[in-house]
Amino acid sequence: MTLKWLPAQLLRLGVIAPLTTAAVITPAIAPGLAPARAMVGGAPAAADGAGASVVMILGSYGTACTATAIGRELLLTAAHCVQPGAEYKLVGSEPGQQPAFKDIARIERDPQFDMKRLLGHLATADVALIKLAEPLPARIPPVRIAGDAETVAVGDALTVAGYGVTVRGDGRTGGAVRSATLVATGVPGPLQIRLLDPATKGESPGLGACAGDSGAPAFRKKNGSLAIIGVVSWSTGPNLTAGCGGLTGITPLMRYRAWIVDTARALGSPLAP
Repeated sequence: MTLKWLPAQLLRLGVIAPLTTAAVITPAIAPGLAPARAMVGGAPAAADGAGASVVMILGSYGTACTATAIGRELLLTAAHCVQPGAEYKLVGSEPGQQPAFKDIARIERDPQFDMKRLLGHLATADVALIKLAEPLPARIPPVRIAGDAETVAVGDALTVAGYGVTVRGDGRTGGAVRSATLVATGVPGPLQIRLLDPATKGESPGLGACAGDSGAPAFRKKNGSLAIIGVVSWSTGPNLTAGCGGLTGITPLMRYRAWIVDTARALGSPLAP
C-alpha cells in the first residue's frame, strides 16, 4: 500500500460502524456507503489519561478508525474497521513531528463477526486485534481490558476517546484525540451498550461519537485507573435520526474477552493481568 497522504488529507478521513440495532444511523465502512459523522458536541481534548493509549489506524480504502493499545505491540479496535482485502497502517509520530506510518504485522477479527448482521442493524462481535510490526513507544501505555464481572448499569458513566471530527461533515476538525463522558441508557447488556450525553439525553444534539471514532474505547475509571469496557460500533443523531450527537453504540468486551485473551497469547502479545 502506498501511503502518501499529507496531514491535511488525514483530517478528511473517517468512518463509523453501521448500527447494530434497529435505530437509524449512517453506515460508512463498505465502499459506496455514505459516511457517518464523529465525536461531536464540543468534546474537549482527552484528559486524565483517557487519550494516552489511543491511536489512529488508516486503511487503503481511505478509511480511518481509532484503536487502543492493550499491549506493547497489540491494539484493540472494531472488526468492521479492518476489512479483508485492504491494508492498514498505524499513524505514529513523536509530538511535534509529521505523521509517520507504522507497519502492521497481522490482524485478527473475532470469528463471530458478521458484516451482514452489522449492516442489517443486528448485534455482532465487532471486535478485532492488530499486531504491530514493532513495539509502541513508551509514551503510549497499554490499558487494561475490564474483567468478565465488570458490568454496566443504566446511569453508569463511561468515557469515550477517539480521533473523530468535532463538527458533523467537516473532516478538517478531526485528527486529534478528544473525549466525552457519556452515560448508559436503555438496557445495557453483553451485546450492546447505548450511551448518551446526560445534558441532552439524545433528544437534541450533544456529545457523541462520529466519523473516525469507530473502534474507540469506552473507558471506566476504577480505583484511579482506566479499564476498557467496550469499543465504539455505531452512532445516531438526536431522536434516532441519522448522524451523530444522539446515541453512541458500544460493543461490550465481556462476551468476547476470552477470545481476546487467547488470540493475544497466540499472537505472542499476552495481556497484562
